[in-house]
Amino acid sequence: MSEHIRHDHKVLLESLVGGKLPRNLSWSAVVDLIGQIGEVQPHGNNEFAFIVGSQKGFFKRPNTHDLEVDEISRLRTFLKEAGAVGKKAKAHQPGRMVVVIDHHAAHIYNDLAESVPKDEVTVELYDPFGFHHHLIHRKEAHYEGQHVPEETSYYEEISKDILHAQSIVLIGHAVGKSSAVEFLSEYLKTRHPETFQRIVATETVDLSALTEAEIEEIAKKHIPSAAVPV
Repeated sequence: MSEHIRHDHKVLLESLVGGKLPRNLSWSAVVDLIGQIGEVQPHGNNEFAFIVGSQKGFFKRPNTHDLEVDEISRLRTFLKEAGAVGKKAKAHQPGRMVVVIDHHAAHIYNDLAESVPKDEVTVELYDPFGFHHHLIHRKEAHYEGQHVPEETSYYEEISKDILHAQSIVLIGHAVGKSSAVEFLSEYLKTRHPETFQRIVATETVDLSALTEAEIEEIAKKHIPSAAVPV
């Protein structure tokens, strides 16, 4: 195996091919792994072609964060047939990411489909890049008549997802203590300063009226190469 493959990818690949099948395997982790050792190509209707060596397999992006057990098993078969453990990794190029966040949920987009025509992709709500869209929900208790305290675990999960991003744009609403985007920014500055340094812009908008096109325009303004060609 190439020495250039990230350690977490190496561990995941070895587990998928010859170890105990992992549980709670996220779609984003699989896409990142296949992108390192091969190619991921959108195929329409939330289906993607995984290409490793001469092998090609089709996998659907799940409705939830994680893959079902049978899909993980099918992925193992695909990787074995492709001889994935012996494949050299591509030079890792961290993605450009956009985080749209409020106190309830964070939508995270990666522009990995930058070379894919829009008409080849099924675009869903809040998915301007049409490829890698990860949603993180905050787990809330009921606080009647009280200010809901921030959950650091919510912001830590977001931090993990954007850890390897090359450029990051944050989009949120409100200001001061009521702003989740400002809380995330301060959290990164304190807990993950290297990630914080890769934030290229922070936009404050009305999220309730924000459209797919507006998200894409904000991304293009700050990270032009994130634009998807027509």
